[in-house]
Amino acid sequence: MARPAPASAAVATAATLAAAAESLDALKAALAGYDGCALAKTATNLVFGDGSASARVVLIGEAPGAEEDRQGVPFVGVSGKLLDQMLASIALDRAQVFISNTVFWRPPGNRSPTSQEVAACMPFVIRMIELIRPAMLVALGGPAATALLGRSESVSRLRGRWFTFEGARIDPIPATALFHPAYLLRSPGQKRQAWRDLLAIKKRLSDA
Repeated sequence: MARPAPASAAVATAATLAAAAESLDALKAALAGYDGCALAKTATNLVFGDGSASARVVLIGEAPGAEEDRQGVPFVGVSGKLLDQMLASIALDRAQVFISNTVFWRPPGNRSPTSQEVAACMPFVIRMIELIRPAMLVALGGPAATALLGRSESVSRLRGRWFTFEGARIDPIPATALFHPAYLLRSPGQKRQAWRDLLAIKKRLSDA
């Protein structure tokens, strides 16, 4: 049985494949043939992304769940329905944004992805953002904020603040963090804070 590639080799391969992709379709095809993330071996489907290739807003969560794995589409379960409602509250929908995750396959048992799994997928996430060139990046939940913004604080400390996402092939992008919809379902008392953050996003978009 073949031994898995070292993490550094997997990341290097991912970076090479991602850099060569000149469209989202090409990036998805590259991911489909990529064997550097062990999650692909246990998942049912690749969960790439959903939305517009010219979106002004890109939202990145942590990982696909069971329903996402079944359908191959991100945020289609209960938390996805809440995300749709959150977007609708500021006059946005999936046709206007792009939604994805820090990893593209469901971790077994819905566990959190490991740092190695995130690292193996991150070159594709970064290239996705570079190809779309959005006006804004939104990290959904703490793990996504850590991966994209390099911030270790909790979302309760990051929310309401603006940071900068930088890619090698794009200008810096304003970025912020929101509570993950799954967290809001467990902690409905935080929805008031999330509403304020959504209004701030709406204002920033209108001012851009």
